[in-house]
Amino acid sequence: MLGLAKKPLNEKTSWTSRLKAGLTRTRGALGGGLGALLGRRKVDAALFEDLETALLTADCGVDATAALLASLRTRARNESIEDGAALKEALREALVALLAPLERKLEIAPKKPFVIMVAGVNGSGKTTSIGKLTKWLQSQNKSVLLAAGDTFRAAAREQLVAWGERNGVTVVGKADGDPGAVVFDAIQAARARGVDVVVADTAGRLPTQLHLMEEIKKVKRVAAKALEDAPHEVLLVLDANTGQNALAQVNAFNEAIGLTGLVLTKLDGTAKGGVVAAIATAHAAALPLLFVGVGENVDDLRPFSAREFVEGLVD
Repeated sequence: MLGLAKKPLNEKTSWTSRLKAGLTRTRGALGGGLGALLGRRKVDAALFEDLETALLTADCGVDATAALLASLRTRARNESIEDGAALKEALREALVALLAPLERKLEIAPKKPFVIMVAGVNGSGKTTSIGKLTKWLQSQNKSVLLAAGDTFRAAAREQLVAWGERNGVTVVGKADGDPGAVVFDAIQAARARGVDVVVADTAGRLPTQLHLMEEIKKVKRVAAKALEDAPHEVLLVLDANTGQNALAQVNAFNEAIGLTGLVLTKLDGTAKGGVVAAIATAHAAALPLLFVGVGENVDDLRPFSAREFVEGLVD
């Protein structure tokens, strides 16, 4: 594995700034920024109606919006909150409480290799996220091997090989190969070389493509034959631009292959970042949001933090 450069002292500040910049469009959907929406306005029915519209526009979803507004109305009544600035702080804390259950750090078990299977529809940023995840794993002092299991999409293997070269890791794959066989070979290679983590790419597919969903089920079964209990993590990459459709993807893939976590990409290109609240309302108990992506740089995929996310969302 390549040597790791020392992290700059202001790395956390830099990430917080990038996250806030990435959420600019979503903040805009929230009434041009909640500061502009709330300001010093009187807390009344009209303000709650405007806030409801802003939350729905940011794609928080009906259920999450209703839960947040109910919490705010109760707190405003119990604490005699009368101005918008105080209500904004209450909203910030309500969002943190809602999103906090999504937090879970990706823990790599001592068993070698630790196998991570990555799924997602075409265009979700799946292969790019694998490259960035590899970089993050290396920052945790883990060696990584990549399995090019997306044998359906043209140039998918080449894209993964490029990320492998960028990160200095081996990529196992062959053109037009069987996805299951590729993953099997990758796990065997990792065992022989003492590699810590195998990250397996899979072909992008829509939940309605039943034959391809059966194929990804097969890849998971083959991984278990190559190594007991593998894959240890099954992650779904979601494009934040899809908004509420992300929930349908989560449900379909979870039913098919039993997801263990989510990765949300492209937050910097959408006003729909509020979908995190919708995900929390629907899936927080079972499916953590492990990583969020806010840019094209290799370091723009980081572990999800509810408080950091809310700080970027609520100005």
